[in-house]
Amino acid sequence: MAQVFKPSSNTYSKLVIFGALAAVGGIGLVGYLLNTSPYNTGAYMARSQPVPFSHKHHNGELGIDCRYCHTSVENAAFAGIPPTQTCMNCHSQIWTEAPMLEPVRASFRTGQSLEWTRVHDLPDFVYFNHSIHITKGIGCASCHGNVAGMNLTWSVAPLTMGWCLDCHRNPAANVRPREMIFDTTWAAADQNVLGEKLVSEYHVQPRQDCSTCHR
Repeated sequence: MAQVFKPSSNTYSKLVIFGALAAVGGIGLVGYLLNTSPYNTGAYMARSQPVPFSHKHHNGELGIDCRYCHTSVENAAFAGIPPTQTCMNCHSQIWTEAPMLEPVRASFRTGQSLEWTRVHDLPDFVYFNHSIHITKGIGCASCHGNVAGMNLTWSVAPLTMGWCLDCHRNPAANVRPREMIFDTTWAAADQNVLGEKLVSEYHVQPRQDCSTCHR
């Protein structure tokens, strides 16, 4: 009986099988990279706002503490968006006729809140509590970056589940002294050594079960 397949068929079939597996793996890798890329997460992209508020000017140059505007960050899940009255505490006295601040003045006159665009907007199925992270020594900069150097604000982290779990698995990389929580320019001389010390001192035991963030 004549031979149906040539000896080279084995080689060809192996190439096809391994090529198909490599293609599937490559597609999966590309999908993962696209999903976590700044293009999809919006990281490093400044967001347009109704008023071009500058953290660099207010926080970095004038030294206004984060908590002056984000009043609930230490005791609630949500950091808080400042009401127009907070802006007008200063701007009823300074820059009172600045054209760029007209939306603020209009909001104050009418009582209609400004519609700020959220820069760090987690999905509805994700629960995040600011207060517990601050209590355990996680500074603003760990998630928000050095906002004291930003004019228009952008995100610096992908805020993916993997990114959050990286910190929960190794909190020492981010834990800082509580008195430095709101200083976005602070950096430890040796974060690993200090972090391990503070993890023990602050009793940091981050959970990794699903119900911690998905409630």
